[in-house]
Amino acid sequence: MGSGPVAGSVRARYLVFFQYVGTDFNGSAAVRGAQRAVGVQNYLEEAAEKLKSVVPVKFIISSRTDAGVHALSNAAHLDVQRRAGQPPFTPEVLTEALNTHLRHPAIRVLQAFRVPTDFHARHAATSRTYLYRLVTGCARYDQLSVFERNRCWALRADRLDMAAMQEAAQHLLGTHDFSAFQSAGSPSTTSVRTLRRATVSLGPAGPLVLPQESRRLQFWSLEFESQSFLYRQVRRMTAILVAVGLGAVTPAQVKTILQSRDPLGKHQTRVAPAHGLFLKSVRFGGLRDLAAGSPHCAQQESQGPGGREAPAWPEDPGLETSGPKAGSLE
Repeated sequence: MGSGPVAGSVRARYLVFFQYVGTDFNGSAAVRGAQRAVGVQNYLEEAAEKLKSVVPVKFIISSRTDAGVHALSNAAHLDVQRRAGQPPFTPEVLTEALNTHLRHPAIRVLQAFRVPTDFHARHAATSRTYLYRLVTGCARYDQLSVFERNRCWALRADRLDMAAMQEAAQHLLGTHDFSAFQSAGSPSTTSVRTLRRATVSLGPAGPLVLPQESRRLQFWSLEFESQSFLYRQVRRMTAILVAVGLGAVTPAQVKTILQSRDPLGKHQTRVAPAHGLFLKSVRFGGLRDLAAGSPHCAQQESQGPGGREAPAWPEDPGLETSGPKAGSLE
């Protein structure tokens, strides 16, 4: 991370899980310079200044999210280098310190873990899951609960054809060239991705919706899991599935669109709004139940880089080893 050696100081690397409501931010990544826009990373690094690290703390975020996109649980790694004679912070102290100094109420650090100094939060991620929330039966924006605004895509339709959407989602599963669902500006060198899961379900109205409104409104959840996604891939797949649910596109057409590899086709220009999208979890090979910052993690010891002992994480054989370059650009 560009930190030079300091005599007698100890550098510790941490993996932190954090969440945010993305409404006020220009995405998860820091915005540098004199621009008025600000990213979640700006606030995290501002809070980290209070740690008084010998070398400025930089957050390397696992999954970059767009402006307005939320995260139930994102992840990042960071290095803290304390002065000579000062032991590394415990993960609990680090978590408490960051939350104490965070100046934006829409961001919260969930939990931190010590990791080896060669751990990389973006490259080591083996699975990312996105949740997209929809609501039907909302003819006008002012008919949506104020507590749900900016947290779901309100459709004017009274219903969606869930069976057709589920059928269409099956065509997206597996390893494909997802060029047809990629927005311009993606830095990815390949558009081939493996979509492990794509689900469409009808959920109950939340507790923040009044009983008389819950009879009119229906909430829907779309979930997508992959090791990594292309730029705006989830929002474009969501838009197509919504078009299927509204009867504008057939499930068979989704397969044709995918095979076309054409991001500028008749139906591919649709992009679901950012405010309905949530990064639900980021998982790592060997990290059990940490996608949501689970407090239950039995620590064990393993050899760290250079033969030094470093805290390790419980093995989880259900998660595969990550590829060399895994990133997320939703």
